[in-house]
Formats: sequence, structure tokens, C-alpha cells
Amino acid sequence: MTRLRAALDEAASGTAGAILLSGDAGVGKTRVVDELTAAAGDALVLTGRCLDIGETGLPYLPFTEALGQVRAAGLLDVAARPALGLLLPELALPPGHDVNPGVSGLPSHLVGRRPEQDVGQLQLFDAVYGLLCELAERRPVLLVLEDLHWADASTRYLLSFLLSRLRSQRLLIIGTYRSDDLHRSHPLRPLLNELVRLPAVQRLDLAPLSAIDARSFVAALADDLPDDVLLEVAERSDGNPFFAEELIAVASCSDGRVPWTLAEVLLARIERLSPDAQRVVRVASVGGRSVRHDLLRDVAGMDDVVLDGALREAVQHHVLLINDDEVYTFRHALLRETVYLDLLPGERARMHSAYADRLASSGGRGAAAALAHHSLESHDLARALRASVDASNEAQAAGAPAESLRHLEQALKLWPAVPVGDRPSGLTELELLRSASWAAGTAGQPERAIAFARTGTTVVDESDPEGAAVMWRRFAQALQVLDGTDDEKYHAVEEAWRLVRDRSASPARAWVLAVWAAALRHDRKYVEARERAEMAVADGRVSGAESAVADALTTLGLLDEPEGEVPRAREHLLASVACAMEAKAVSTELRARYFLGVHHYDLGELDEAGRVFDEGVVRAKATGLTWSSFGLELRILQVLTRYYRGEWEGAATAAEPPGLRVSSTVSARLAAAGTHVAVSRGEFEQAERMIRELRADWHRDLQIALITGGTGAELALWRGQPELAVDRVADAISWSRREGEWMLAGIRLAALGVAGYVELAARARRRRDTAGEAEAVRAGREMAAYACTTAEMGVPRTGVLGPEGVAWLARAAAEESRLTGAGDVELWRRAVDGFGYGSVFEQAVCRWRLAEALLAADRRDEAAAQLRPASAVADELGAAPLREALDLVARRARVALRDVGPRDRVDPFTPRERSVLELVAQGRTNRQVGEELYISEKTVSVHLSRIMSKLGASRRAEAVANAFDRGLLDHPD
Repeated sequence: MTRLRAALDEAASGTAGAILLSGDAGVGKTRVVDELTAAAGDALVLTGRCLDIGETGLPYLPFTEALGQVRAAGLLDVAARPALGLLLPELALPPGHDVNPGVSGLPSHLVGRRPEQDVGQLQLFDAVYGLLCELAERRPVLLVLEDLHWADASTRYLLSFLLSRLRSQRLLIIGTYRSDDLHRSHPLRPLLNELVRLPAVQRLDLAPLSAIDARSFVAALADDLPDDVLLEVAERSDGNPFFAEELIAVASCSDGRVPWTLAEVLLARIERLSPDAQRVVRVASVGGRSVRHDLLRDVAGMDDVVLDGALREAVQHHVLLINDDEVYTFRHALLRETVYLDLLPGERARMHSAYADRLASSGGRGAAAALAHHSLESHDLARALRASVDASNEAQAAGAPAESLRHLEQALKLWPAVPVGDRPSGLTELELLRSASWAAGTAGQPERAIAFARTGTTVVDESDPEGAAVMWRRFAQALQVLDGTDDEKYHAVEEAWRLVRDRSASPARAWVLAVWAAALRHDRKYVEARERAEMAVADGRVSGAESAVADALTTLGLLDEPEGEVPRAREHLLASVACAMEAKAVSTELRARYFLGVHHYDLGELDEAGRVFDEGVVRAKATGLTWSSFGLELRILQVLTRYYRGEWEGAATAAEPPGLRVSSTVSARLAAAGTHVAVSRGEFEQAERMIRELRADWHRDLQIALITGGTGAELALWRGQPELAVDRVADAISWSRREGEWMLAGIRLAALGVAGYVELAARARRRRDTAGEAEAVRAGREMAAYACTTAEMGVPRTGVLGPEGVAWLARAAAEESRLTGAGDVELWRRAVDGFGYGSVFEQAVCRWRLAEALLAADRRDEAAAQLRPASAVADELGAAPLREALDLVARRARVALRDVGPRDRVDPFTPRERSVLELVAQGRTNRQVGEELYISEKTVSVHLSRIMSKLGASRRAEAVANAFDRGLLDHPD
């Protein structure tokens, strides 16, 4: 309780946290949480409970319950977050979303291997997260999620999303689960292992009571028991409070014999009830942990008077609890499980059938899934099949693809066992397989998506060519997510085309052509791609498939660029955006916006590209597709563009990953983009950890390898580890070659590799290691040659190198000039000019190197003219490593970097450094300084080293004296 209260106090003061509370069933998890909520003060308490997956088909159930409490408190503004309508059935869903990948198409064939998982799920996560943050701004929020061992997959994903984003919100999340239920293959186990590594998450295990405490507990509850019975109850309870309470109840009403097993204890409580009450309890156990009064009445078949009497007796004997909504709940899950397992098989099946009959005539959220469960348990396979299909549709509409897939798999298992005449009319096995493939893709299981689609192609009915073509197209799109499937992918799309080639224009035909065109363009088969795209536009316009038209227009725009038709390319891309918006094809619209931004980016128009990416991200958020495939692409380019333009705060915010296990690729790609800011700011420990962890994700996406290969090399260079820098560059280049891909990042990698060999050559020179220097120079020249070779290959998208490629190629040549000594002034000046298209930090780095070359040529004034604007950029961005490097060069050259006009004082220290210096001047030790400033002793040492460097001191006392002498410290009174 002390730890829980402390966590709640910390949350109230602005330090968000989470506690995962575990323990055996009956050990007291719920009671502990109840005590905390009762003492929560002015905090807003929201609670939700997971139920056994057989009891309910509702995904996100605990969050739905919590959201209902927010609405009941009058704090829910659904209009501001329409995606929350997925959790509340009475709220209308936002219109105009083409989140069905079968309509909008996936980008995998265009921009690398992308997961399908994010469409229809992560947009809901953003809405829940935003709501909790908004509530926490008003007052502290305590969110309690009980029985996570029963959580559905979507609930687990959402929990991961929230816990990974806990920072400074006034929010505490507590999740409870049964530790004794977590068998080796339990789906909660791997998630827990990841969550406990998050800094905001604590794990709290409720152990059973000790032998002494168990005796005290039993004595406090039953002081009238004989001593020998009291001791026996305490011993047999094994320290479990619930078990002890039940044993006390039995011992108090028996001849002194204490049952040996928990089942005996719990059944003894039931057997003390009247026959009518026992029947009601048994019927209720089949309904689940909780059951509505009307449903229980209909299934039990009792007169209202008899039923009310039986329920009153069950409540009075603490078997059932009742809430304000006339819902009866077993006092403990173990009690319900024991009663249910004690039923005879035939008795159990008959009760399940009665529940199914009652549910079949009712609607309501979750009824289809419950009907499927009860029908299956009562062996009514035909009804279970129909209900499973309905439950899948309901889960898909609620943004819960994992649950949708579970119901579809159940339907596919039932399909061969149900007679043809009893199957749902109009439904075919082909449609089930196609739907299962989409659901598996959106649930983040690409291999299963391919397996379902492949099976679907074996059962297609070519008498329905368009339906068969849709299945083959689905198979092609599923294959695009994994590498090494090009042959099978093209075979699939060609089969789809064979089926509709000789038919009149139709949406199915238009989409086959659009997908085919995009795949061909990706593989640089430009002539064939243009032909298919133009056909797709023509077919789409005739058949009214405007989303396919928009998709094909985007492809045409991308095909115009290699031909140098920049105005026409822009015209096609803008037309695609407009067409998709008119058709309300949001995913297709985001694809068009993405490539329109890339179009400007490739031309070096960073301001315009930034505007397009910002608008695209806003549009994705407004339509609930922030984490869709192209919503992610837009966001990643937003991060990179903001970084290059010097908007580092915005870049860091946009790079915030969505969470663990939501989509590993999403998190990894955003984290990779975010390493640019972390490295350049000098957040070395965090950056090193991220880069090392992301190495395991290179197989997910080539961009992760190319980005972190480069930022990892930069990090190593800033830290004086050139060997590691060149190893990371070589690793990334080798990976890109293995993947058979060429990217613009290859030139950047090569330039950084040359820089690494420059440092190795310089180190060898200082050591008079002639052989080592020669080897470093040779390797550096080879790397520079690789940059030139890579540049000659051209950019597949535009056919020209583009400003960014030109700039990095110039940087590689300039770095090569440093291999044997001072750099070439003109080559570095060319690099500075090259980054003048808007990459402010890279230009500042080149100014630093240009200044060094100018100083080596004894051109001090010109060097100063380069150092000062570079220093201003470093100061503005907070680029600590570059700032220190510039200060070092300036001190050696006796150049004043900052304004030297009249002022009271020039402060060379950062605010944190000044705080450290002032405390050191007062005689504090490093440990005392750390305690006062809430930083580690190691961090104090780092700050002090920088202070001494700036003051030209070798000892702390000398630093303080120099600071007093220069007027940088006030003498104490």
C-alpha cells in the first residue's frame, strides 16, 4: 500500500507511472486496489475489468468500461475524438474512411516492406491516449485494469501503447493479473517482459501471507473457532486470504472437519443454499463471471418471485454481488469456475443452448461473439458459424483485428462441419479466406495473411472471374509485405489480370491494373507501369472506381519524374490528392500526399516538402489514420524534414513511437528517425542504447539499417571511436547490398565512412604508424570511390541525383581531401554550398570543417566568418557536440564566436553548468551537487569537465578561481 500510495502521489505531482500488480487468485489484488481507490482523494478513478475470453466477445472491454465512466461524469467530448466511437456502440463512427485495404491498396510494393497492422487500430489508440492526457490536465487520473490475464490481444496492444508513452502526465495506471495463470505460452508473458523494462513501469507481486500472518488473519476473522481448528485453517489456506475466508465459513458451519481442496470448500458454500438458489448460481456460472438479470431470468425459466428470492439468498450468502445495472457478478472468479466445472456435461450443454436461444433474439454489442461461444459449447455448429462471422465483422468495426481474426478462424474450422444448406446464405469459403487474410494482415501477422490468401487461390471459382481476381489481387498484396516473394507476387497479379482481361471496365479490373502498375514502377519497369496505370485510370473512370483512379494517378506522377517531366509529375500528384479526397479514399489520399511531399523533398524544396508532410500528418490524424501505412510514411518524412530544417523540437515530438508490441516496425522506424536528433544534441547514452537495440530490427525495414547505420557512425565519430564508425558504415552498406537495394543514404554512409578513415589516418600519423596510416588512406579512398559509384547509379525516382545527393557527394569528396592532412578549402566550400538548400545542421558541420581548412591555410578572418554562423546554428539547435567542437577550434584560433558588443557579462556556461559551478564554489562535493540538482554523480563530473575545459583549468579549485577572476562568479556575501 505504501508503494501504491507513493506512485499515486508522484502521478499527482506530474510523474506518470504504471504498476503491474500480480498474485495468485484470491491473494487480495482487488482488495488492495479498492483500498487505493478509496484513498485517491480528488483523483478521477476509472476502472475496467477483463473477462474470460469465453464469457464475452468484446475487445477493449476494460477500456470501454472506463470510457463509460468518463462519459457518465460528463467529461467525454466525442466530437473531438471520433475514433472513440469504436468503443461506444451508440456513437456514430466517422464517415468516409477507406480503411479497408481491399479498397485503398497497400504501399508495400512502393516504399519497401510495410506492415498492414496499423490500419483500423492505432487511430483508436491515439484517441484513448489523448483523452487520458486531457483528463490528467484537469486532475490526477487513476486507471485500474483488472484481470489482465484474460485480456484480449487488442487490449494488450492498447495497454502497451499507453504505458510506453507515460511521461509527465498526472496519470497512474494499475493493471492486475493472476501470476498462477501465466503458463509458459500465455500471451501476456512476453508483453510483461517488455513492459517492465519501461522506466515508468513497476512490478509489484502480492505474495501469500506468511504462516504467522495467516494465523493472525484467521484469528481476526473467527475468534470463536477452537485453537486447533484455527491453526488447521491457517495452515491449509497456504497464506491465501480468500481461501482462508472460505475455510473459516465452512469450519464455522460444520462438525469441525475442514475440507482438503479449494473446490470442496467453495462447493460447500453453494450446498448450503436452497435448491432454487443453487440452480440460479449454476445457471449464472454458464453465463460467465457476470450476467444480466433479464438474461438470467429467461435462461433459468423461473417465476419472478422465486427468482428474486433465490438471487436474494445468493447475494446474502456472498456468492453473488449486484450492481446498479442489475448485473449479477460472482464474488470471486474462482467461485464461478468451481461451480461451472461441477456441472454435468449434458447439463452444461443444455444451459449453453438456452443462453444461445436467448442471445439469438437480442442485439447489442458483443451479442454475436457470446452467441458464437454458447452455440459452440452447446454443439450447435451451424449457429456458431453464423455468429462467428457476425462477431468478426463487429470486431473489425471496433478496430480489433486480432479478435476479428480469431472469430474468422473459428468460422473456417466450422465451415466443413456444417451442411451446405445450413451455412449463411451468400457466404462462401472464398470470402471467409479473403477476410481472414485481411484480418491477419491488419493484426500484424503477415505470414498467416499469406497462408490464408494462398489457400483462397486454391478454391477460387472462375465462373465468378471478378471475385476470383479480387482473391488473386489480395494474394499479391499480402506477398508484398515479405521479401523474396517477387516471382510469386507477379504470378498472382498476372492471374488476377487473366481473369478480368477480356471483361468490360469494373472496379475489380481497375484495381488489378493499379496494383500491377505500382509494382512495376517499384521494380523500374517504367514502360509497362505507365501502360497499366493509364489503363487503370481509364477503367476506373468508366466504372466509377475513383479510388483506383487516384492510386493510378499517383503512379503516373512517379513515372513522370524519371523522364524529367517535373510540372506534369506535380500535376498528376495534385490531381491524385484531389481525386482521392472527392472519393473519400483516405488511404489513397495519404499515399498521394506522401509522394507529393517526396517530390518536393527530392528537388530540395524542404519548406514546401515540410508543408505537404505536415498537412498529410494532420489529415491522417483527422481521419483516424495516423498509424496507417502511409500515415506512418508521412510522419517519418515529417521527422526527417523537420530535422534537416533545424526544427528539432518538432522532429523529436513527431518521432515519439506508439508503443511496444503495437507494431514493432512502426516503433523501430520512428525510433530510427529520432536518432538523428538524439545524436546531434549529444544525448549519447540514450542514442547508443537506441542504435544498439535497433540493430535487431534491420531485417524489418532497410530504412532502419540505413538511418541507424549513419547515425551510429556519427555517434561513434563524436565520441572519438572511428573504428566503430567505419564498422557501422560497412555493416549498413553490406546490409543494403544484401537486400539488393540502392538508396540515397548510401552516399551519406560513404561520406561518414570516409570521415571515420580520416580520424584513423590521423591517429596513425600521431603514432608514427606509417603502415596504419597508409591502410586508412587506402580504405578511405575506396569508400569515397563507392560514393561516386553509388551517385552514378542515379536515383530511381527522379533520374537525377538531387540536391541532397549532390551535397553528400560533395561532403564525401571534401572528407577525402582530409585523409592526408588539412582539407581542401574549395572542396569544403562546395560542400557548404551544397547543403545550402535548407539542411542547416549539415551545412554548419561543413562550415566547421571549412574553417579548419582555412586556418590550416592561415586564412584566419575567413575561418572566423565560417565559425560564427556555424556556432549560431549550434547554439540555436542545442547541438552540443558541434558547439564544443567549434569552441575548441575558436579557442585555438583565438576567434570570438559570439557577440562581443557591450554587455554586463558574457556567460560561456549552460544553465546546468552554471548551477554546478556555483555549488562547487560553495565547497560541495560531486555527490552533494548531484543530490541538490537531482542528477547523478557521473553527470556532475561530465559538467565539471566541460566547465574546466571552458575555463582552461585542470582542477576544480582552479576552475572556481578562474571564474572569480573573470567575473563569471559573484563572491559570496
